[in-house]
Amino acid sequence: MAGIKDIQRRKRGIENTRKITRAMEMVAATKMKRAVDSVLKTRRYANLGWMTVANIAGTFHGNEVIHPFFSPVVEKPQSIEVILITSNRGLCGSFNFNVVNKMHQVIENYKKNVGGRLDVRLNVLGKKGYIANRYYGYEIKREFPKEDIISEFEDVLPVAWAVMDGFLSGRSDVVYIAYTDYMSSARQFPRMKRLLPVSGIGNDEYLGEVESSFDKSDEFDTLNGEALRGAEYLFEPSPKEVLEDILPRLIETQIFQAMLESNASEHSVRMSTMHQATDAAGEMIEELKLTYNKARQSGITNEISEISAGFNALAQE
Repeated sequence: MAGIKDIQRRKRGIENTRKITRAMEMVAATKMKRAVDSVLKTRRYANLGWMTVANIAGTFHGNEVIHPFFSPVVEKPQSIEVILITSNRGLCGSFNFNVVNKMHQVIENYKKNVGGRLDVRLNVLGKKGYIANRYYGYEIKREFPKEDIISEFEDVLPVAWAVMDGFLSGRSDVVYIAYTDYMSSARQFPRMKRLLPVSGIGNDEYLGEVESSFDKSDEFDTLNGEALRGAEYLFEPSPKEVLEDILPRLIETQIFQAMLESNASEHSVRMSTMHQATDAAGEMIEELKLTYNKARQSGITNEISEISAGFNALAQE
């Protein structure tokens, strides 16, 4: 009977765990809905802003550098600054490891191109960002607070000002942001997006749209491609004054949108992970029920056998 008691104790423990994982799944689902609503509302604006930056950069390509953010891309940078966005808590599968591993791959490619030592400066958003130091030994220069639900644009300003100041002062040759793109509730994509310099940005530099620049709606077809590419821009009072005002705002917008993308991905992964944990707990409980019934049936059979043996012994006397 001791074995049966152990099975019952283990079954109760798993049932309690299942209650916790189910509750966490519901909480993550609620947070995911809010995060997804936020990311979809602002994604189009952020991508339009980045498209504008790309086209303005192309307008001044080959001319005198009119703004430091339009500086030529350094082929062999000596220093790289990265904004790393992770979660504050665990229980979200491989979410944090995937984005850290993606960052590591890009940094290692830079090191191969440089052929020497590369100064890496990490700016971490999210407490789990320290796994970058644990796994790969990258030094973390700054840590910034990160809320589970990002709703205020001002939340990104400290980190945005820090990396822009580092680039303008020459402490970093290139600035990246490592985050997780939200594609759907079942699919998230870790990315390294270059923020600075903005010269020569590629077609896959838009947030939330890795495989195609934008969704193919009629509204966007008129904006995507030739409609904006090659357009002539008029600046008042002057290109320098206008760019000094709007370029920092557009960089801040990209960082804000990347945080929204990462938050939506995090809560989606956590909801999926907790759902899988709840299902696994249910399967274990069913297996323990079967084991318990078999053990109980075996115990009853043994008791009947003992009673029968005792009865036969008394009858023979």
